[in-house]
Amino acid sequence: MAVIETRDLRKTYGRIEALKGVSIRVEKGQIYGLLGQNGAGKTTLIKILLGIVRLTDGEASILDQPAGSADARRRVGYLPEDHAFPNYHTGYSLMDFYGSLYGVPAAERAKRIPETLEQVGIAGRMHSKIKTYSKGMKQRLGIAQALMHDPDLIILDEPTDGVDPMGRKEIRELMTVLKERGHTIFLNSHLLGEVELICDRVAILQQGKLVREGTIDELTKTKGTYTLGLLTGQTFPVDAVAQLGFPVRPLPDSAGHFEVTLPDGKTIEPVMKLLSERGLTVTHIVEKKQSLEDVFMTTVEGAEPGVDKKRRRGTARPVGGGE
Repeated sequence: MAVIETRDLRKTYGRIEALKGVSIRVEKGQIYGLLGQNGAGKTTLIKILLGIVRLTDGEASILDQPAGSADARRRVGYLPEDHAFPNYHTGYSLMDFYGSLYGVPAAERAKRIPETLEQVGIAGRMHSKIKTYSKGMKQRLGIAQALMHDPDLIILDEPTDGVDPMGRKEIRELMTVLKERGHTIFLNSHLLGEVELICDRVAILQQGKLVREGTIDELTKTKGTYTLGLLTGQTFPVDAVAQLGFPVRPLPDSAGHFEVTLPDGKTIEPVMKLLSERGLTVTHIVEKKQSLEDVFMTTVEGAEPGVDKKRRRGTARPVGGGE
């Protein structure tokens, strides 16, 4: 079952196209990452799913209901990026307030609040005023309120913002536990390393368009490129490998290692056979992969909308306001 599905989703604000035909599908039990620069359309997409803004054209649904329907919203937990909780509340009283809004009975709230705050690591401060909380603690509290009513779908917008490295690790572990329990998580984050560690699938938006989508392995693999290294003192037969039709180049930052690219339709076996016939010992062979950050940087070109691209060295800079 698709927990989230959009088809040719479009949203315009006057002459501005915030979303330009975005189609995604999120399956039950997935952790799905949404990436993109500021202004790419991520927040607009989330607001349409929650019914905060209306779509212009296309289709959007969550939990087999039209996006924004009351029935669907009751089954969604949401952490916005720039949340601001009233400082006069304690962690407990805030959770009690949100629990009542979610329709959780009072007796059930009394049980769930300590358990949920324990999950995010701030149960020991549940009776302290929020004004005494650090930014990281407020972020944990925000995650807790999104979990209060045991939702089927959890939408988290920058959930680890302001959280220290240990806290980020704990939140990743919590998301893994939630996934194992059958929850679906829709995650928006600028921390690409964390997205790579936790997400099953990722979508990359650029200026309102879906430019890449797939599993982490699909997005990060570099088709047909291997790094090879030989036993110390042995010489890599660059010319002989090249004569077989395999482009090869030394890696400058890795002494003795070479990058071999496979032509279409070929495997690495002819290269390995050549090395073996020459009595060479391969001590290192790894199929090259990119990090998700590499994929993102090569996929999303330019800077944020309205921000100038970095100039290349030697490019003249306009003087006097460009006149």
